Amino acid sequence: MDLEHKFARFSDGLSVTEDAVIEGYASLFGQVDQGSDVVQKGAYRRSLAGLKAAGQRVKMLWQHDPAQPIGVWDDVREDARGLWVKGRMLESTQKGREAAELIRAGAIDGLSIGYRTKRAVKNEKGHRVLTELELWEVSLVTFPMLPSARVAAKGTTPDAEDTLRSIAEVFDHARQELART
Repeated sequence: MDLEHKFARFSDGLSVTEDAVIEGYASLFGQVDQGSDVVQKGAYRRSLAGLKAAGQRVKMLWQHDPAQPIGVWDDVREDARGLWVKGRMLESTQKGREAAELIRAGAIDGLSIGYRTKRAVKNEKGHRVLTELELWEVSLVTFPMLPSARVAAKGTTPDAEDTLRSIAEVFDHARQELART
């Protein structure tokens, strides 16, 4: 099984404080994504329990790069809405400082989860319903896979938003092409 990724936009309840604490939803239940997947409530339960029992944490990475941890997730849990995360970007590290500043400036506007699918079923609409996932990491990312999975920076015009969405689509297409090779 390959590592997969899902994205959420900051406007889905994500906030960053001056002291680099970040919290919000990394995944929302019941929403169809661009890959026709839907995460079902309870999909992370076993994975989170297993990590806790082993004394391990979900990793906070920069752009899904395992060589670039940028902080720690202090709280990762499911609630009725989705996968809620709260953590600290470590500004004592260069990448943590950079990430915090990029978020504050509005240059970074997405979260993405890295996971493996353990169980999934097809529903009547042809969507893959993800019923059990092995959560590995939650990353801060520049270009969310879903064109709508972003929030505009203060003062951004609709034309600029369209341009950013187009760029995101180009990157997503390139990522898909690379995955095929």
